[in-house]
Amino acid sequence: MSQITLIRHGQANTQARSETEYDRLSPLGHRQSQWLGEHLATLPDTHTRIWCGTLNRHRETAASMGLKAQIVQDERLNELEYFNLAQAMEQQHGLPLPDEREGFVTHLPTVFAAWERGDIADPPESFADFDARVRGALADIAAEPGPALVVTSGGLISMVMRQSLGLDTGAMAQMALAIMNTSMHRLHPIGDRLSPVLFNAVPHLDNPDRQFAQTHM
Repeated sequence: MSQITLIRHGQANTQARSETEYDRLSPLGHRQSQWLGEHLATLPDTHTRIWCGTLNRHRETAASMGLKAQIVQDERLNELEYFNLAQAMEQQHGLPLPDEREGFVTHLPTVFAAWERGDIADPPESFADFDARVRGALADIAAEPGPALVVTSGGLISMVMRQSLGLDTGAMAQMALAIMNTSMHRLHPIGDRLSPVLFNAVPHLDNPDRQFAQTHM
């Protein structure tokens, strides 16, 4: 079993109201990714394998990081379709999509809970299917030799933490809200399972002149 470092993509289109509109990095997102790549370049080359999802924001993050190794793209590492879930919640339950970040503090946990209960009819995928594909992708990556770097999304990272720590859906939602753009999260083999040893690390954004770039959306 191999160590895995998960990276959330850089800031995407914050004005988006659909999956397609959201799926591209903002100028700040490219800068965040560049800074992360520069930070990793100062460290020993410990990641022998690099994976990412197939979404544009995943590929753009990896490119702006300047990753040189061959990247394995796997659609199982793609984000849950939050905008589509939110649209279904509005149509079926009258819950509007917030206009400001603060609104997501209650919106996201409500959507996650309804999704898990099966209260959203015809979702893009079921909560159980999302759980299963994330579990399968991480198991396959961990089974190969050598530490892996994985560029993905915040919702997926929160599901990984749920699986690793046995979190309920409310705690998973709180983690999803906390995850910053281009943050690092590390899973290390302990016994017969992967356990979190790093969460939401942004050393490349810690300097005072970069703290403005510590974004969540």
